[in-house]
Amino acid sequence: MGKTQLPVPMETYFCVKMPSFKSTSDQAGWPQDVGILSMEVYFPAQYVDQQELEVFDGVSPGKYTIGLGQTKMGFCSDREDINSLCLTVLSRLMERTGIGYENIGRLEVGTETIIDKSKSVKSCLMQLFEESGNTDVEGIDTTNACYGGTAALINAINWVESSSWDGRYAVAIAGDIAVYATGAARPTGGAGAVAMLVGPHAPLVMERGLRGSHMCHVYDFYKPDLSSEYPTVDGKLSIQCYLSALDACYRTFSRKAAAKEPSSPPMSLHQMDAFIFHSPYCKLVQKSLARLCFNDFLNCPADQVAIRYPGLEAFREKKLEDTYFDRDVEKAFMAHSQDLFFSKTKPSLLIATQVGNMYTPSLFGGLASFISGNSVENLAGKRVALFSYGSGLAATMFSLRITQDVGPDSPLTHFVASLQDLQQRLDARYKVSPPEFAETMKLRQDTHHKAPYNAVGSIDRLFPGTWYLTKVDEMHRRQYERRPLVGVSNVAGNVATVHMKETSSVTGESTQQLHV
Repeated sequence: MGKTQLPVPMETYFCVKMPSFKSTSDQAGWPQDVGILSMEVYFPAQYVDQQELEVFDGVSPGKYTIGLGQTKMGFCSDREDINSLCLTVLSRLMERTGIGYENIGRLEVGTETIIDKSKSVKSCLMQLFEESGNTDVEGIDTTNACYGGTAALINAINWVESSSWDGRYAVAIAGDIAVYATGAARPTGGAGAVAMLVGPHAPLVMERGLRGSHMCHVYDFYKPDLSSEYPTVDGKLSIQCYLSALDACYRTFSRKAAAKEPSSPPMSLHQMDAFIFHSPYCKLVQKSLARLCFNDFLNCPADQVAIRYPGLEAFREKKLEDTYFDRDVEKAFMAHSQDLFFSKTKPSLLIATQVGNMYTPSLFGGLASFISGNSVENLAGKRVALFSYGSGLAATMFSLRITQDVGPDSPLTHFVASLQDLQQRLDARYKVSPPEFAETMKLRQDTHHKAPYNAVGSIDRLFPGTWYLTKVDEMHRRQYERRPLVGVSNVAGNVATVHMKETSSVTGESTQQLHV
């Protein structure tokens, strides 16, 4: 196979004009319409076909493709780690939007892919800020399984809306590499990163006062062995926790919606134009929408049940906590909610189906998929509910309201245009055979935290503009280089290089240098 190229000229990513403050008075008062201004998505340039993986693993046909709802799974070679993923997605966001690094006042990373127990991914990303001279950047890494990216976004939103805000933009990054040991869980892996620019006058506005969260202590999925990338998983318990958290968040979200808008109809699936879920695998997402339908059914006035839910009256006496694995309830409400699933949720599963579970970026990959599959006119004024879940556990349901501005130079128009190439980028990836995929997973397993180590994976397969690991020295210091951006004059065909050099100081702190 030949060298992977981006499906559109790289110059097109540099023409977006970012919204700025409408007046100097905006900076003195409460910022308006705070939310996501722009979004960048990155996923690896290679994948394994799930149908071919079924044959390779010797499982029944359809186990991964129908049972899990997955078609392809993106994965990383030893050339990529959490630092390189986040370097790539942040570089792309900043280059495409044209926002100078000096204009970022907060940067936070949500991830559960830990390669250092002390040094944050965010500190690595600060190398990109060195040329601008900007070191006044708040935020740090946030970790709790797949929830960290949502926490990073909420913290970025809260910073802009707080007295700490200094008028600059915030960036929230979610990135992870999801890998599992050989066995039933391996096909639910994936990898990727999402970067979100946050500020006022956004096309996707976070609705204030409409977040319902659920936090508790449980061992459903966790990573106690720091020498391994693989998690410890109680699969059945994890599904139960996911669904129980969904119930709790929906209940709280609905209560807050009623308090905020008492004249509006009670919260239901019909009150939102889209429902987007964290996606461990796509079949669970479909079951989750059916679960919300079951919630609505139980909350429906008795005299309306037969009209709104014909043929389902026999389930009226069921209790939520008794139905996590009730196949009759699941089947009945999946059938009843099928049309709602296809209209409100399935458009968000493009990346989840073809890349897999990216962990913290999973939910936001769903948001990007939903945006990319719609026109500006179809999106204007829509309300989107999002459910984020991280094992252990932490979960939140929140909502975004999309602006009504559909002008040719509006923030929404630029937002949609920046994501229109998602399917093309997915199609531009390399397909890797299952044996090669298994060999790559074995290489990652054998070299995880190895030092010194020189990475051996193919560089030619990486997308243009991708940062990649070159080596880890005897002191576990990592060095990265970047593939050139095709068609961008300011790169001039050169490879940019990150050298992470740490030197002791009197305070015990380290200094890092960026050589481009």
